[in-house]
Amino acid sequence: MDAKKGTTTVGIVGKDYVILAADKLASMGDLEADRRTQKVYPISDHMAMTTAGLVGDAQLLVRFLRTKINRMRIEDGKEPSGKRVATMLGTILNSTKYMPYMVQLLLGSYVEEPIVYSIDAAGGIGYEKRFTATGSGSPVAYGALEAGYKENISKKEAIKLAVQAIEAARRRNVYTGGEEPGIDVAVITKDGVEMLTPEEIAKIKKSL
Repeated sequence: MDAKKGTTTVGIVGKDYVILAADKLASMGDLEADRRTQKVYPISDHMAMTTAGLVGDAQLLVRFLRTKINRMRIEDGKEPSGKRVATMLGTILNSTKYMPYMVQLLLGSYVEEPIVYSIDAAGGIGYEKRFTATGSGSPVAYGALEAGYKENISKKEAIKLAVQAIEAARRRNVYTGGEEPGIDVAVITKDGVEMLTPEEIAKIKKSL
């Protein structure tokens, strides 16, 4: 079993966008196993997912979702809604709760509306239209999100806030980190999913 775990992920929802962000450190107990682990994954044209927990479990679920969503798109002639994908994923996780996938996930979607679903290892689903966080550094990230979030926050401000929340966790949580810039960020709009480049993230960090 892959014992890499410990992370911080955040999701922010705006009027016409979703922002997902996560650190890049994979830990194995007290060991920094990998400082460049991907934890934000595009899974369709208008959805992305953050992962916290066991790396192997998370990667398997990402591969499954990408394949399943492609099949749904072919069968239905359109991309499935975020609610449908979240419900399907929750059902899978609940059906394996006695031998669970050790993950905590955020599914960001902008198919019918911008929304983030939080999904736990037992298949429990919550949805958020403001902000949320998962992982070992989430208490610190929530502090930054609570302080910085405002109604009608712009996409640019939300991206900066997501980076700031992850950076706060990197400073205070030993299982959050990664090589510089050490953060993955996905921006989801009606036009699709965009992953920010390391150079773009580094520039945002300098502005904090």
